[in-house]
Amino acid sequence: KFMGDRAFWQAFSNTLTLSILNLLVNFPIPIVFAVMLNEVRHLRFKKLVQTVSYMPRFISTVVVIAIMGELLSPSTGLVNTFLHNAFGMTPVYFMNEPQYFRALYVLTDTWQFTGWTAIIYLAAITGISSDLFEAATIDGATRLQQIIYVTIPSILPTIMVMFIMSVGRLLSLGFEKVLLMYTPSNSSVSDIIDTLVYRTGFDSGNFGLSTATGLFKSVVSCILVISSYKIAYKTSGYRVF
Repeated sequence: KFMGDRAFWQAFSNTLTLSILNLLVNFPIPIVFAVMLNEVRHLRFKKLVQTVSYMPRFISTVVVIAIMGELLSPSTGLVNTFLHNAFGMTPVYFMNEPQYFRALYVLTDTWQFTGWTAIIYLAAITGISSDLFEAATIDGATRLQQIIYVTIPSILPTIMVMFIMSVGRLLSLGFEKVLLMYTPSNSSVSDIIDTLVYRTGFDSGNFGLSTATGLFKSVVSCILVISSYKIAYKTSGYRVF
């Protein structure tokens, strides 16, 4: 029944689009940030940047969306006030417009999780033997060449593990955040599988259909994990067993 439901395919398409966009943007950024932070030689500044970057991870999603709502408010928001005063633009209700939903979702994820995820890559970089960098320096490698030929290959297994985990969570976008950003006006792009399951089960009371939809997501996630594991094995030789 749910396979023939137009609302399901709309939610599935929204989930897949938002997940892939989020993966393409927010998977490489923590890696780049960790590598750049590792190159900072001023220890106090490095610790300050690292602390400031991972602090947003401890802010509640409800608070994050509330802050974003205040900043983007069409009447009192700083963004609309700046755009109006600087460029004479008419205030825009960003939170209500479908074309801005995906960008806002991805950017808030970037702000909230980049520093926290970078800790894993920084730990992997710390574990690289200093002999490799010394040998590269003796061979005349620049800092950029050391990053490309020493740092990145050395942390590739960690990157592959994080990639497998990210792909496995591809259809799990975070129900709470999407629900907080959801409005009837942006529902054409914000209605995902999790919100559809919630509405079908609790609003309509159709728990059978809701369970079937949730099971479909679990099956697809399992297939994605197996596929990403095979890709990781072929590209980097990473394997669990």
